[in-house]
Amino acid sequence: MERKDFVPVELYDYPLPQELIAKYPIEPRDHSRLMVLNRQTGEIKHDYFYNLDKYLREGDLVVLNDTKVIPARLLGRKKTGGRVEILLNRKLPQKNRWLALIGGKKIKPGLEVFIGDSLKVVVLKQVEGPLFEIELTAEEGNVMDKIYQLGKIPIPPYLEREEEPIDRRRYQTIFARREGSVAAPTASLHFTERVLKKLQQKGISIAFVTLHVGLGTFKPIKVKNVLEHKVDPEYVEVSSDVMEKIKETKGRGGRVVAVGTTVVRALETAGFNPFKGFTDLYIKPGYRFKVVDAMVTNFHLPKSSLLVLVSTFAGREFLLKAYKIAVEKRYRFYSYGDAMLIVGK
Repeated sequence: MERKDFVPVELYDYPLPQELIAKYPIEPRDHSRLMVLNRQTGEIKHDYFYNLDKYLREGDLVVLNDTKVIPARLLGRKKTGGRVEILLNRKLPQKNRWLALIGGKKIKPGLEVFIGDSLKVVVLKQVEGPLFEIELTAEEGNVMDKIYQLGKIPIPPYLEREEEPIDRRRYQTIFARREGSVAAPTASLHFTERVLKKLQQKGISIAFVTLHVGLGTFKPIKVKNVLEHKVDPEYVEVSSDVMEKIKETKGRGGRVVAVGTTVVRALETAGFNPFKGFTDLYIKPGYRFKVVDAMVTNFHLPKSSLLVLVSTFAGREFLLKAYKIAVEKRYRFYSYGDAMLIVGK
């Protein structure tokens, strides 16, 4: 007999040939492939992202994440000359303060790290493990300007390469405007002005929310029971204007289409009220969706909270069947990979 309080993490594993992990983005953005899943009929179709509008209807609302990825990887030196790598994780309410992962030896409060000639990092306190609270100061000018000048885009570790000039442009959505993410909301990377225009011409509305993506997005599930996993808090803003659009859409029988797991979590955190604050919502087996009717997403890592979220929406067996087909048809996986649309009504 199955236990309802125990869901083994192995249920969210699947075999993936390493060559299907997309190391570079496809050009142009909207030429990535699109797998369309209908969770009601069990039908699976194959297309290209530039045809997204074919699968949505007049009166639907597409919700995007307008967060902007910052060059959060800072390479610096101690006064003694020792090298230190700092990865900004989450902005704190106090000016120029961040939570950051710090790699290197003898990292302790009071340590000063120098990034180039004009940016200084002071370690304030250890939060846990390699996570520290830090304060940044600039010799002259604005701290954020210096981060853009001296930092590197923190591309995902599974790309197994250093940041290249193409990543500054392509590991960023075309509508990114609110600084704060250290990883891209990858489902939104496929959108071009052409795709947005085609949606609007069909009578489909567009709205924006903000969720600043933290490094926890790459955190694998390390517990045996999926239900016991915890996700890191991330900052969310859902405005009253967006809430009104959602209520209007639902009222006329339209669908709320969340682009990416970040938007799903932002909308489901907010429910039907404006929201500003942190969310640690973990969508897992048994969760009942309140707001989201359809979802655009990428192909996610095995044993990840993102795969659990999408499985909870689409149905685990159906989703893993789709992943198996994606492997057979040589879809491209992960952040720079192909897209999936899941509809249900």
